[in-house]
Amino acid sequence: MEARTPFAAPVDVPQRRRGTAGLLPIALIVALFFLWGVANNLNDVLIPHFRKLFTLGDFQAGLVQSAFYLGYFCLAIPAALFMRAWGYRAAVLTGLGLYGLGALLFWPAAGAQSYPFFLAALFVIASGLAFLETSANPLIARLGSEETAAQRLNLAQAFNPLGSIAGVVLGSQLILSGVTVTPEQMAAMTPAALAAWRADEAAALQLPYLLIAFVVIGWAVLIRTVRFPPVATERDVEEGVGALDDFRAVLRERRLRFGVAAQFFYVGAQVGIWSYLIRYAQVAVPGTGEHRAAGWLTLSLALFMAGRFAGAALMGRVAALPLLAGFAGIAALLCLVATAIGGSIGVAALIATSFFMSIMYPTIFAESVAGLGRRTKSAAALLVMAIIGGAVLTALMGYVSDSSGSILWAMLVPAGCFLVVLAFALRVGTLRA
Repeated sequence: MEARTPFAAPVDVPQRRRGTAGLLPIALIVALFFLWGVANNLNDVLIPHFRKLFTLGDFQAGLVQSAFYLGYFCLAIPAALFMRAWGYRAAVLTGLGLYGLGALLFWPAAGAQSYPFFLAALFVIASGLAFLETSANPLIARLGSEETAAQRLNLAQAFNPLGSIAGVVLGSQLILSGVTVTPEQMAAMTPAALAAWRADEAAALQLPYLLIAFVVIGWAVLIRTVRFPPVATERDVEEGVGALDDFRAVLRERRLRFGVAAQFFYVGAQVGIWSYLIRYAQVAVPGTGEHRAAGWLTLSLALFMAGRFAGAALMGRVAALPLLAGFAGIAALLCLVATAIGGSIGVAALIATSFFMSIMYPTIFAESVAGLGRRTKSAAALLVMAIIGGAVLTALMGYVSDSSGSILWAMLVPAGCFLVVLAFALRVGTLRA
């Protein structure tokens, strides 16, 4: 008889038919898409806040995303292996625990006013999100009949941009003070006044992340106590990442290798644009305040959500790959406009890219794993690892900005990224097995 794990369902859980579940377990897992959307886009508010608080350059401020997405890269495969050994719900609970721990670490990090401490806390949060993203998608697909799996996944994905919008609104209201202090003003402050200002700015980070920690930990308690069907707790080797041979096999697939590269560049472009949109707006349109710029970021996220619905509707008339190619080409042109023109037109161009980015991640993902059968899970782990592009290319944009003396030139980086996505869309059709 197999030993029970600490994550196993209570013994009195009814043995429902495999793959079925009530609405409550589905709702609890769908909410996870909202929760990690909050964390992802709070970073876009943290970057300008840290830049001001610690007097950072754009490259140093971009390390927020480097630390965050490094967590995804390092934990994607371990999370999938954990899920294989202990089950879906155990991976979800572990992810929520790490997410909550990282959020709680913001309290001592703010007290210490330590930028490296904040980066470490973000790494812990992202480690938790790697567990959540690796486990929540397949779990949603299995919490119900196979016939309605796609419908459930689409509904769950719709909650992600809602969480992103909530994260930006939360951050702009509770973190951004709206007070910009120039280097000259800092130099004119007395040491006591400067220390008090820094303490206030650092303390602004404590409440929002404390609230997030309470919600996340509370959600973990709900998931632990609610009855889930056996599929959520079973240990089935076919439900996790495959053996080493599976990884070797999928890496021989040219289609997947191209997809991993395209996903790397797409995520880098998306994260980079959103990370520097507030900064870009303040430079391109002098006098733009933090709150107004954050409002434009919120508008970008709303367009991103609208683009997902519009893209899904268009795919009923246009094949996915040609639509992806068109959207990628338009996004690249908009980034070139933001580089060459600037001003209000440049800001509008960057905001508009969000609409055209909307279909890229799921389309690249689906086209990359098409036809892989039982090796899909191994391929999916590699595609999640490609999220490291958000770390590498956001830092590169910061470096370009610091080196050139203008954030406008940094928008050439996402323009190049979208051209890679365009190449993927044009070529992948020829790589079908």
